[in-house]
Amino acid sequence: MLRLMIVPVISYVMMACSGSPAPTTDTINEGKPLVYTSLKSSEKEIYVNAIKPIYEKQLLKTGFNGAILIAKNGEVVFEDYQGMINFSTKEPITPSSTFHVASISKTFTAMTILRLMEQSRLALTDPVEQYLPSFPYKGITLELLLSHRSGLPKYDQLMAGTRSYITRRKNKRGKWIKQTVYVKDPVRVTGLSSNYDVLKFLAGTRPAPESQPNRRYSYNNTNFALLALVIEKITGQTYPQYMKDSVFTPLGMKDTYVFSLKDTANYVPSYTPGKKAYPLEKLDCIYGDKNVYSTVRDLLQWDKALYQGKFVSMQSQELAYEPLSNETRGKKNYGLGWHLYVDPPNPTVVYHNGWWHGNNAVFRRLLSDTATIIILGNKFNSNIWQAGKLSAVFTDIELPEMDAE
Repeated sequence: MLRLMIVPVISYVMMACSGSPAPTTDTINEGKPLVYTSLKSSEKEIYVNAIKPIYEKQLLKTGFNGAILIAKNGEVVFEDYQGMINFSTKEPITPSSTFHVASISKTFTAMTILRLMEQSRLALTDPVEQYLPSFPYKGITLELLLSHRSGLPKYDQLMAGTRSYITRRKNKRGKWIKQTVYVKDPVRVTGLSSNYDVLKFLAGTRPAPESQPNRRYSYNNTNFALLALVIEKITGQTYPQYMKDSVFTPLGMKDTYVFSLKDTANYVPSYTPGKKAYPLEKLDCIYGDKNVYSTVRDLLQWDKALYQGKFVSMQSQELAYEPLSNETRGKKNYGLGWHLYVDPPNPTVVYHNGWWHGNNAVFRRLLSDTATIIILGNKFNSNIWQAGKLSAVFTDIELPEMDAE
């Protein structure tokens, strides 16, 4: 049964569809916190009427099990909850149901590093070994971890019993293209692993890096697992506790937390498309790259805190949204903890998707429109990532499917 919610006007944002005032500022042009003006009820109705048929076709008819929230100018214009958070207990999904947001977690880790930078507790040019003395690779800075340009090996492959390498081959048209090849490798880690086990594995086995530092972009969970350890070293708190005390609670994210080894007794699985539960596995307690659990409403709080400069300054955000991987042609790029879709003269889209087991998620921020699309699912459905059609409601441009995580 379809349950559509048009939320009452909250008194936040700037421009909407027809005749709304232009924003007084945004994160792109002046580097100042956003001042919101509220939407008219008629404008909300226009958005709902545009969103509803796309949502029904793209998600509801493909077995969507999850939560969706779409906001414009800081106000919820569309919100819905479908299915069960736990198929064993038949517990339904509600506004307070928490989902593993997978790699959207990286946005929290990245912005926390930038906040510590603003507090003069670190510099992005600092070498990793300054904070993690046993780290065995030289020439890698915190910035290279944030931008996925470290060249480090991927822990989630090596510790799981696989490894990868990049090769070149000709496609059907005879053009040379790069290809990632995965091969089996001896499993060297058993039991539930922590972030310190990742560092210990790198220090003890010193697997070959994928490339020299800053040679190329390569999306890599190792980078953010290490950044979580850097946060712990600097703050003197565990990453889960620091995030609760210094990020989630101050921003009013009351249902958000970081899953770790101490939470294994309360593990709620995600599911295959056939509703088969994923068991707890050995890499499931590593955080920083993943393991933030949140709700669509809490992620909207995160979104608004960024727009309003409540957690990190607009200047630091502009630094995070600068494309840093330009060696490969294309519209997709990466900044500091954020994917970017760069297609001048159109405004840059800032986003992060997520995937882990049966969880997949979308957090797409259309900064020039102050519009945000948040979709969280716990029964795998690749249609969740195809949020480009929903973006067209605000931009009039249908964006392509973007990176899965």
